[in-house]
Amino acid sequence: MKASHIGALVLACCGLTAFAATAADIEAGKAKSAVCAACHGVDGNSSNPIWPSLAGQHASYTYKQLMDFKDGRRVNASMTGMVALLTEEDMKNLAAFYESKIPRGVAFDSATIARGESIYRGGITETRVAACMGCHSPSGKGNGPAAWPSLAGQHPQYIIAQLQYFKEGLRANDPGKMMRNVVVRMSDAEMEAVANYVAGIR
Repeated sequence: MKASHIGALVLACCGLTAFAATAADIEAGKAKSAVCAACHGVDGNSSNPIWPSLAGQHASYTYKQLMDFKDGRRVNASMTGMVALLTEEDMKNLAAFYESKIPRGVAFDSATIARGESIYRGGITETRVAACMGCHSPSGKGNGPAAWPSLAGQHPQYIIAQLQYFKEGLRANDPGKMMRNVVVRMSDAEMEAVANYVAGIR
């Protein structure tokens, strides 16, 4: 991808972030989150590893995903129904509420984290897989202004599933195919290793 295209994507994401952060009401978001708690937990910490924990996630990213579900750019039968009646203001408030919560630790397989750290920090030279930390930061906390998600402490099962969806084209809401272009060259074992590594980041 040309540098100019990357710059345009970043600027677009930054604009979205600023819009999402405007006049967000955490208390209103907390009230709206009652229906989300069954899957994502009362405080945004999901107890089921197939559902993402939202606690501490950048509001910009959560807002973008909710908008993508509503507009059909990201497809999930459960989420499509959940967002159907949400307004943009509701989504901003929910995103701000979850960002305000503290993430808890999750279970992960420590046997694969050394390999995962190598990929996350250095990529895979042989198959031209870029280092994950280029977008998701060395700390795994992502990039809020660019609406790139924090991965630290996320359930590895959920991360693996999303990487597979990107690889299979079942998820396609990544700007410029950034994720799809990376994971298409990753094996299942490599995805698993990365997922376990980021799950263990504190």
